[in-house]
Order: sequence, then structure tokens, then C-alpha cells
Amino acid sequence: MGLLEHVSELCSVSRSRKKLKKNKQLQTVELKVRMDCEGCERRVRKAVEGMKGVSSVEIEPKQKKVTVIGFVDPKKVIKRVEWKTGKKAEPWPYVPYDLVPHPYAPGAYDKKAPPGYVRNVVDDPDAAPLARASSTEVKYTTAFSDDNPNSCTIM
Repeated sequence: MGLLEHVSELCSVSRSRKKLKKNKQLQTVELKVRMDCEGCERRVRKAVEGMKGVSSVEIEPKQKKVTVIGFVDPKKVIKRVEWKTGKKAEPWPYVPYDLVPHPYAPGAYDKKAPPGYVRNVVDDPDAAPLARASSTEVKYTTAFSDDNPNSCTIM
């Protein structure tokens, strides 16, 4: 019986290795795609809805934003939109105004951003030093702050 159990374990292990697939997680993918008319919007929607694993698609043409929710890979969504529509697609580069410490820094402020949004400089290594305050700037701004009880009384 020892040999038979050993052989059955080997067979069961080899079967289970085939079944071990990595399941995709539910993701929200936000893209920036230039859409000029309703036809462009329809082409983008058809391209994304045809993908396997897509649950829902929201398009905001004024902001040039496409939101895809589903079990999809963000890189594949970008490639699919570019291939099917011929339009340039990129990850959504903006975040709400409140999430950036210095929204009007040269790297963060963007005139093309929708109202209430600025560039995501926290994830961008090139623009991050421009949008962060140095330690001396923090010292001077907190020295004259109303929240600081030891601040200058002249103000």
C-alpha cells in the first residue's frame, strides 16, 4: 500500500499544478483618451466593452476620461484602445487637488487638467522634488502659522 499511496500523491500534485492559475483582481483602470465627438466615444466604448473581464465602462468626454471596471490588466486595456481606435491612450495622470501637498508647484499644476484636479506628482519621480517643500520652507511657513501657538505675535 505504501507504493500505491506514493504514486497517487504524485498524480494528484501534478494535476493541481495545472489548476494553479493566478486569478486577476477586480480593478478600476482610468485612462486619458482624446475624444472629439460621439463617434470617437462610441469607438472607445466598443473597443473596451469587447474585452474579456470588463464589468462596466464609464466615459466622460469633456474630461477625456475613460473608466473601466473589471478583471482586466491596465496595460492590455491601453493597448486595446490604441489598437482598435488608433487614438493615443495613457493612464489618467490627474488626482484630486486635496491629495497633493503643494498643488501649485511647477510640476503639479497643469492648465489642461479638469477643474479640481492636478498632476499626480507623488508617483512621478521627475516632478516630485519640485512639488515637495524643503525643510527650511516648512520651518518658515509653520513659524508664522495661526495653528502654531509659539508663532510670531507681530502678525
